[in-house]
Amino acid sequence: MSSLHTHASWNFPRSSAGARLMLQLAQEHGLAADTALDGTGLNAALLADPKADIPASAELALIERLVRHLPHVAGLGLIAGTRYHVTTYGIWGYALLSSPTLRSAARLALRYLNLTYAFTQITMDERDGRATFTLHDLEVPASVRRFVVERDASAIVTLQHDLFNRQIPLRELRLKGAPPPYAEQVAARFGVVPRYHAEANQAVFASEVLDLPLPQANEHTAALCEDLCRELMQQRQARSGVAAQVRNRLLQAPAQMPDMATVADALCVTPRTLRRHLLAEGTTFRDLVDEVRHTLATELMAAADSPDKDIAQRLGFNDLSAFIQAFKRWRGVTPSAYRQEMGQPARFTRRGR
Repeated sequence: MSSLHTHASWNFPRSSAGARLMLQLAQEHGLAADTALDGTGLNAALLADPKADIPASAELALIERLVRHLPHVAGLGLIAGTRYHVTTYGIWGYALLSSPTLRSAARLALRYLNLTYAFTQITMDERDGRATFTLHDLEVPASVRRFVVERDASAIVTLQHDLFNRQIPLRELRLKGAPPPYAEQVAARFGVVPRYHAEANQAVFASEVLDLPLPQANEHTAALCEDLCRELMQQRQARSGVAAQVRNRLLQAPAQMPDMATVADALCVTPRTLRRHLLAEGTTFRDLVDEVRHTLATELMAAADSPDKDIAQRLGFNDLSAFIQAFKRWRGVTPSAYRQEMGQPARFTRRGR
C-alpha cells in the first residue's frame, strides 16, 4: 500500500481522465501499470472507463508512485502538464473555450476548480496593472509537491495554447524552493527564468491580457456550459452512506452546529461507532463540519447580498476573524479577496455610529 498521507480535502470524487493520463505517462517511461497502480486502489479497467469517477486521493497516490519510481526523468511534472488539453477537462474545458474573454474564463475556471485535475488551490489577484495567479500547495504532501506545482502550472500553459494558439507572455514566475537540476527546462517551458526561494508559487501577467477576447466565444454556449459545471459540482459533492446522513444533520442547523455525540445519538449509534463508519468512508466528523461550512459559505457569497459578519453568524462562527481564518484555509484568500476574484463587490458590515 502507498505510504502517502493525503489531506482530508482530497476526499472527493473526480473524473478518472487525469489518472489515466498519469498512468500513460508512467508506461511511456518504462513503469509497468501494475507497479504504478499498486496501493492506489485503482486498476487499469477502472481508468479505461471514460465515465468513471475516482477519489482525488487515489490520483494523488498514483502521482506519488510516479515520483518514487521515475526520479531519473527530469521535469516529469512539466512533461505531465503538456498532456492536459482543454478537451481533457470535459464540460469545464468547453466552458472556458466559449467564454468571451480571458478574464471571464479565469473567473469561471476558479469557481469550478474542483472539476479539474489540479491539486494546488489556485487564486487570482489583480492590482496595479498586474494579474497574479497563486498556486497554493500547503495541502499537497511534501513528497509530491514539486511535481504537482510544476504539473499544474505547465497545464495552464497548455490551456493557453489551446485557447489562443499561443502562449501569453509572463512578466514574472516565482517558485518556492531551490532551483531543480532541470532549471533550464523550467525556464523554457514558461518562457521566463523563474525566481526561486519565493514565498509562494506565482505567475504574474500584465492585467491587460485578461481583456483578450477568446476566438471561440459564444454567450449561449458559455451559459449552458456553466450550468452543466454547476450541476456536476453538486453531483460530485453529494455524500453517500453514513457521511450523507451526518452531512444532512449538519445542514439542518449550520448556525448551531451539533457536536458528534448529538449526531450519533440522533442516528442511534455511539460516537465511537459513528467515528468508525466515517473513517471507513474516508472522512471524519470534523471534515464534514468543515465541508458543510465551506460549501454554504461559497453559496451564500454567490447568492446572497450579505456582509461577511452575517455569513459568519449563519455558519456558527463565534466571531468574524474565526470565519476569515477558516475561509483563507478553504480558498487560500480572504472573503473580500474571493469576492473580488469572482467579480463581486465587497460586503462590509455596517457599523453603528
